[in-house]
Amino acid sequence: MSILRFSLCALVLIASHAVAADPSTPPLAQPLEPARGKEIGLVFEAFLSPHQEGDEEEATPSTTPAQFKSTAPSISRDQREAAGHRAHGQLRFTRDMSRAYVDVKVEGIDPKTVNLFHIHCGKPGILGPIIVDFALVTDIQKNLADGVFSVEIKNEHIVKTAKHGHGAVAAFTMGCIIPSPSLGSLKPTKVSTVAGMAQIALEGELYFNLHTTAQTYFGDIRGQIHRAAGK
Repeated sequence: MSILRFSLCALVLIASHAVAADPSTPPLAQPLEPARGKEIGLVFEAFLSPHQEGDEEEATPSTTPAQFKSTAPSISRDQREAAGHRAHGQLRFTRDMSRAYVDVKVEGIDPKTVNLFHIHCGKPGILGPIIVDFALVTDIQKNLADGVFSVEIKNEHIVKTAKHGHGAVAAFTMGCIIPSPSLGSLKPTKVSTVAGMAQIALEGELYFNLHTTAQTYFGDIRGQIHRAAGK
């Protein structure tokens, strides 16, 4: 019996050595580096223009809450284009999805007239819910005073936006719904992470919307966010 045990042990050792020495598993092309998670990974961009807005301001529904109605005379999309209203923005995500960085250069619009600035969820041409309300992150007018708007977005800003609205206002600030079931709740779940926002960006359903006192409901300039070329 002892000889049999010895033989079995020897076979196990031989087999283990064979597995360990198996050359079929290729080596890593480069070393694993967790710290690289802080580097920029996905990069998206948008070119904002009046003609991406879904309609003219005169079509604002009468039921719209007062804070989303214009308080200054509105001008048409063609007039805003002729006046040089435009912007170019980037949305960059760290590899570990802990943060997103927003940078938008705005031209033709007086920063003092800007009253709202958001990232929304939605397909081109429709009004979608707000996933990031920049007013909950920074002073929009001061940030934009030099013509370039820059902020860092973390999970807390997405959660704060989703919880900010109440009553009729909630329809405009309710956050973006995850279209899949959750083990945490039978109710629809809202996006609450930078990673979730990145997924919506990959699906082509995020957009910037810059609002002014004259173009408060639909917005002055809007830009659908797409993957940057070569990124």
